[in-house]
Amino acid sequence: MPVRREFDAVVIGAGFSGLYMLHRLREMGLAVRVYEAADGVGGTWYWNRYPGARCDSESHYYCFSFSKELLQEWTWTERYPAQPEVLKYLNFVADKLDLRRDIQFRTRVTQAIFDEAAQRWQIATDRGDQATAQYLITGVGCLSAPNLPSFKGLDRFQGEWYHTGRWPHETVDFTGKRVGLIGTGATGIQVVPEVAPAAEHLYVFQRSPNFAIPGRNRPLSLAEMEQIRACYDEIWAKARYSFGGYPMDFAPHGAMELSPEERQRAFEAAWAKGGFYFLFNAANDLLVNKASNDAAAEFIRNHIRKAVRDPKVAELLCPYDHPFATKRPPLEHGYFEAFNRENVTLVDVRNAPIEEITPTGIKTRDAEYELDVIIFATGFDAITGSLLKIDIRGRGGVTLQQKWAEGPRTYLGITTAGFPNLFMITGPQSPSVLTNMPMAIEQHVEWIAACIQELRSRGAVSIEATPEAEQRWVYHANEVASRTLYPQADSWYVGANIPGKPRMVMPCTGGLGPYRKICDEVAAKGYEGFAVVQGAAD
Repeated sequence: MPVRREFDAVVIGAGFSGLYMLHRLREMGLAVRVYEAADGVGGTWYWNRYPGARCDSESHYYCFSFSKELLQEWTWTERYPAQPEVLKYLNFVADKLDLRRDIQFRTRVTQAIFDEAAQRWQIATDRGDQATAQYLITGVGCLSAPNLPSFKGLDRFQGEWYHTGRWPHETVDFTGKRVGLIGTGATGIQVVPEVAPAAEHLYVFQRSPNFAIPGRNRPLSLAEMEQIRACYDEIWAKARYSFGGYPMDFAPHGAMELSPEERQRAFEAAWAKGGFYFLFNAANDLLVNKASNDAAAEFIRNHIRKAVRDPKVAELLCPYDHPFATKRPPLEHGYFEAFNRENVTLVDVRNAPIEEITPTGIKTRDAEYELDVIIFATGFDAITGSLLKIDIRGRGGVTLQQKWAEGPRTYLGITTAGFPNLFMITGPQSPSVLTNMPMAIEQHVEWIAACIQELRSRGAVSIEATPEAEQRWVYHANEVASRTLYPQADSWYVGANIPGKPRMVMPCTGGLGPYRKICDEVAAKGYEGFAVVQGAAD
């Protein structure tokens, strides 16, 4: 039965963000309710169950750092954990901290309206629940609103089709089937090596090739985990203030400061380590210096040419339309080698676009492909999509959709002017997707919790970013982004994958460590840039 409840805080989402936010607020003695659309915890890791789904941050730091007990009790089994292991970890956290009793599952928040008279948020769900809360905190995730392009004829397709972001819980069997995969971003690159061995034939429909780098996944031994546990204080100290939230340092040199021979050796050494070591350890200027980036890009293209036997296929898999890492650089585990299989065909839809989905397959301008299964690895309406799907209304009834009609505007990526007591975990114009996400999430949760604690100690009713502070932050985020190579790519970082979406670099590109210091300074100065309303809450 729908119920009406009053809470100190309502949190939307029960992934990494929502679980930690609930724990922190509950420790402060607040009455909290988390609403989660799924029937279990996990967020991104609940929904993305597609074949090959795997984390691209190393397991031992893709986790919560706030609890030594959690760190000592959990044992990772692989360098890069697969989706089932990450989901198992989040369930372990939820059980260990007894979080489920304050989470309402199978419930989607549909509307949140700020009541200016009561200084509280009025929240409605798809199950008819009505709730009020002084604070509304979104933990909806940056990659949670699946994007399914409008393909003509999809409703007539007689086979099976799936979007990777809403994969079924039951196993999908590709044995002996003709499979078409649309999309070669991070997800598609993970799917291909898993589906290819089972399928009768796999057709990979590629519009834009990607700079994938080797992950070099492997099992972790118990001895390694013990060594990691012994070093966790050092690991977290480095990760929290690093550029990307990883416990690794930038190389001490720019790529062009080295001779061609030295540069090749530096690139090969970082490449051999696997993962994001290539982005950070090969050179310190790959994201800001085009010449350095060009050298790294050609290095990667040469590795693609070595991995793929057919020179024509290899060249189609080589990206030229964007600088390296200005689109999310996926980690690959056998992706390029999969195109050496006789049952895998690369279909270039840049030169021969998809015209329609037919009842029996996919028709491009040049050919028709008969398929039993279509997999859409077409990504998400990233960073803002999940927020804008909720009818959130601030002062004067202005909706978040109206406020952000020309692109997101935030202060610190945590708040937005005109929406008092609304906090966004890893919101737009925060480092978010350019970092190791649990590190970014912890920083936001801890900042928000400290802010609420301060408001309560002051007896304050609300806090709200000033328009002036917001304008300065938007300018700062845009100015920092303009010094990088990110604007040169048509990526989901800039909203280019969603027709009509305002184009701007949505994450903050200045790095997690520097960003953390800015947020800390704002708090230390009495929450500079915020208007705080005093008085007793109802």
